[in-house]
Amino acid sequence: MRNMKKLLYGLLLCPFILSAQLNESDTLKVKASLSLTGFYQEGNVETFIFRGRTDFSVRPWKKWVFKTQNSYVYQEFGKEKADEDILSLNFLYFNPEKKIYPLVLGFVSTNFRREIDLRYLVGAGITYQVLTRKDHWLKFSITGEYEETEFANATFNKTEFNGGQFISTFRGTVWVNGRYQLFDKKLILSHESYFQPSVEQGNNYRWQADIGVEMPIIKYLNFKINYLHTFESVVIADQKEEDRFLTFGFTLRSF
Repeated sequence: MRNMKKLLYGLLLCPFILSAQLNESDTLKVKASLSLTGFYQEGNVETFIFRGRTDFSVRPWKKWVFKTQNSYVYQEFGKEKADEDILSLNFLYFNPEKKIYPLVLGFVSTNFRREIDLRYLVGAGITYQVLTRKDHWLKFSITGEYEETEFANATFNKTEFNGGQFISTFRGTVWVNGRYQLFDKKLILSHESYFQPSVEQGNNYRWQADIGVEMPIIKYLNFKINYLHTFESVVIADQKEEDRFLTFGFTLRSF
């Protein structure tokens, strides 16, 4: 890990992002992006944070679009691992150029800090396009999912879940995604958020808000500020339910 930190040190001094929120309704057949961000501090306090994300979408058939988002987070404080998080979000859309179109989804994740050995979620739903302009788009989706989570611990902040390492439930999710180019394209605002309650357990829910602001520097290169806020109501005992991340970097895109 120490060699890895030295190798990435130069990158992390100025976090570099090759990323753009992918719109599955675009007509391009293949789109891809890669993001790398992080922070490193050495001295009286040693801190290392690394975040990576890939986005890829493809049209395998004329009316179908497959999109996958995969991310990795690693955090270390005082040479001790604090977090290692893997998340894979996968979507299959049918006729995404329409005003309303269906989708199926499948997620897989792990989280070291939250002691989640494995979480998977499968479901389906519909998307409604509110705005469909080239420079502005806004979408709402409603989906239903089955979820199962395996924890490394069986003691939770809500005692009714104690005694078992597996929590299974059906969820209903509301998604809101959008991207807007403002002030003659001098400012770009993007957001991805969801609220995901259990339909069986009223105190089992989560939400996330991911907001980005970009300012173009030259063609295909933007300066970016990103804020991520997550909340999960059922966590291992003595853990906090909320997490916040604020990162700075650059966006490089080919489309």
